[in-house]
Amino acid sequence: MAFETLDFTVENHIAHIRLNRPAKLNTLIMEFWQEMVDVFAQIEQTPEARVVVISSTGKHFTAGLDLSAFGSLAAEMSTASDPARIREQMRNNVQEMQESFTVIEKCRLPVIAAVQGGCIGGGVDLISACDMRYCTDDAFFCIQEINIGMTADVGTLQRLPHLIPSGLVRELSYTGRRMPADEAREAGLVNRVYGSLDAMIAGVMEIAAVIASKSPLAIHGTKEMLNYTRDHSVDDALNYMAVWQSGMFFSNDLFEAAAANSEKRPPVFENLLPPKKLVRRKP
Repeated sequence: MAFETLDFTVENHIAHIRLNRPAKLNTLIMEFWQEMVDVFAQIEQTPEARVVVISSTGKHFTAGLDLSAFGSLAAEMSTASDPARIREQMRNNVQEMQESFTVIEKCRLPVIAAVQGGCIGGGVDLISACDMRYCTDDAFFCIQEINIGMTADVGTLQRLPHLIPSGLVRELSYTGRRMPADEAREAGLVNRVYGSLDAMIAGVMEIAAVIASKSPLAIHGTKEMLNYTRDHSVDDALNYMAVWQSGMFFSNDLFEAAAANSEKRPPVFENLLPPKKLVRRKP
């Protein structure tokens, strides 16, 4: 599948998505929102993929929402005669855009964000849905929506409080200030800061390769448990873990890992089976 706003490759079990509109600062146009859903649907149907890296091109990761791209949408909505129907449609529009980043969180593979330069507005929504984040020393993060008179609406305010202290989230959300790379590292938003884009991509790909070498079934279970635990009580999460383990524990991967350790060789794991997608939209 060809994409207008993204590049997509799979190599050595690593699915690599790159935002690819550098001349436009990788602003998020209408096509981007559908393409994010499509590319993750394609990843689901690519059994050899075991980890996902999202990076970007040019000076900035993304300058956020391309407001001009939504002019036609606003004009179309303004022609409706019933204000209630306009608002109901707007709710649906926002939920569709939220899904473009929820697919990151729902992906059964770990997703790593590699950020250079500005990560603004919708870019913060995107990286907040990822499992881990890394950046260059010139990176900065900005909840831009408050600066243009709106409330961030596609995931930042819901996910960021699980990643960094609530008081800091509120400061960034209320002021719209830029948080530089060193502060992001200190707060725990990013795991590591690199001196250049090339160094960051190389470092992130090394981390992705380690993840890809592990049991894909165990990695999937680990992400499932971490996400579930975030949103549930400890007791509920422990119970879910017990149920999950009762079905997944005695896998071929467990015995292969034990054999590989005994024979002092790297383990070789089978790919996960792709979902049948019997009722969900296919790419």
